[in-house]
Amino acid sequence: MPASIAALLLFLHAPARAQQDLGHKTLGTVGLQAGRQPDAGIYLVDMIVRYEATKLMNRNGAEIPVGLDLDALAGGLGVGAAFELPKLETFLDLAISVPLARASINTANPVASIDRSGLGDVFVQPLKLGWRTKHFQVVAGYGFYAPTGESEPGGNDGVGRGHWTHQLSLGGTIDAGARRDWHLSALASYDLNMQKRDIDITRGDTVQIQGGASYTVGRILDVGVAGYALWQVTDDSGTALPAVLRGARDTVYGLGPEIDLRIPAARCSLVARFEHDFGARSRPQGEIFVFGLTSMLWRPKR
Repeated sequence: MPASIAALLLFLHAPARAQQDLGHKTLGTVGLQAGRQPDAGIYLVDMIVRYEATKLMNRNGAEIPVGLDLDALAGGLGVGAAFELPKLETFLDLAISVPLARASINTANPVASIDRSGLGDVFVQPLKLGWRTKHFQVVAGYGFYAPTGESEPGGNDGVGRGHWTHQLSLGGTIDAGARRDWHLSALASYDLNMQKRDIDITRGDTVQIQGGASYTVGRILDVGVAGYALWQVTDDSGTALPAVLRGARDTVYGLGPEIDLRIPAARCSLVARFEHDFGARSRPQGEIFVFGLTSMLWRPKR
């Protein structure tokens, strides 16, 4: 990159380092910027997520030899807004996103195949508050997932989960070093799941943590390691729940590299992330790829 262009990029006002949240029910969809408060403005977010798995783990963490081949691809488009309330020294954030997805699941023993596609569950975050100081940031919010996507219990149609989920989150970021170029960010969430529609099954509640540690290079590039963890804290329930699943609780951890690039001249930022599952119980164990683009559509005059 010519020195003149690099200098121009550093001189122009950069968009916020933070990525707007499109809903983080799927592990790996937030990383290095998990607990960061974005600058005031309106953002358009486009995210592509791919998850692949060839192992299915039982409640003890041992592989079940079913010959699993799972391939899921999803795209989410969302709009987020952040407003600064100067007298209260507080930020107010709002967001909504609509996902489209396709999932292909095949097993060799027994032989089975499922191929689903369509609209997923819409995520709405009507309230998120943020506070920022020179070296610390704190965010807290409430969001929900509405069962707008089609779902068919026991069938092959739709990718919706078929139930409401309420999500409470709390997180923060530490910016360390003389130039604040070392960062540690995390977001903890509690997902409260409601009963599925048309069938008496209620998914157990889960606690998850997503975040990462990173270093900023040249004020426009963040490189680091992102990770996640999920624990199911209540049992699945309902009269239609298969006996083999009673008492089984999900657990999984993930880790991998992430690169975030800010392009100040275009008021946008790019993120690329890869994370691999480990320690999975009562769920598939695989890997996730995430690519996202966040564009600032509007910002208030300074």
